[in-house]
Amino acid sequence: MEILTDIHNRQVRFTEERWEHIRTEHPEMSKQFGRIQETLLSPDRVVKSRIDPEVELFYRHYKTTPVTQKYLCVVVKTLSNDSFIITAYFTDTIKRGEILWERK
Repeated sequence: MEILTDIHNRQVRFTEERWEHIRTEHPEMSKQFGRIQETLLSPDRVVKSRIDPEVELFYRHYKTTPVTQKYLCVVVKTLSNDSFIITAYFTDTIKRGEILWERK
């Protein structure tokens, strides 16, 4: 298990089970661990999930990825005393929802 830090200086757990899930479900993510860390620490935008109010979506745009120009989305569940990564994937669009933080 890794402990990462997000832009709000919260500790975010990243378990081996979740990393295995990401690499299995999104094989293009297999060498993207550093970008996952970077996206948590320095996102372009953080959006609250419209489905689960305890989930935050961290987005950072990359000009080059294994699947062309995309946003990396890191999905974090944030409870009162625990935060952990659920998944991460490349996407073309930022989901709608309450913007919790945005790069100026």
